[in-house]
Amino acid sequence: MIRFPGPQPVFKMPASKKIASALKVPWMSRFETVAQVGEIAEGQGATFTVGDQMIAVFHTQGRYYAIDDLCPHMGASLGAGHLEQGVVTCPWHAWRFKVSDGTWVDNPKLKVGCYEVRIEGHEIQVRLPEK
Repeated sequence: MIRFPGPQPVFKMPASKKIASALKVPWMSRFETVAQVGEIAEGQGATFTVGDQMIAVFHTQGRYYAIDDLCPHMGASLGAGHLEQGVVTCPWHAWRFKVSDGTWVDNPKLKVGCYEVRIEGHEIQVRLPEK
C-alpha cells in the first residue's frame, strides 16, 4: 500500500449505492407491473412490452417467471411457445428454454435474459435493469 505524506484522501460511496449494496438490490433497477394475477392461466405464457423490451411471463407450478420474449435463433416470440414442466418451446424451430433461468435446454452455455418476478397485491411485477 502506498502512503502519501499528510492527510489521507477519503473516498465515500454515495449513500444510495451503500443502501443498494447493503440490501443486495441490483443497482439501478425497477419493478414494472405487467399484468394482474389471474390474467395468465396456469401452464401459459404471455408477452408484454415494458419500455423498449419484450418480456415473456409464464405461469407454471403456481409461480410466475419472466424471460426475454425473443428467441435468439430467429426472433420468434417465446411467450407464444408451448410451456411444459417449466420449459418453453419456441413456436418456430422448437428451441427450448427453462423459464426459471433462461437457459437453452439443448446447450446450457446459451441463455436468454431472465428477470425477477414479484406479486404486489394483485399485480404481477417484473424487475428490469435500468439502461
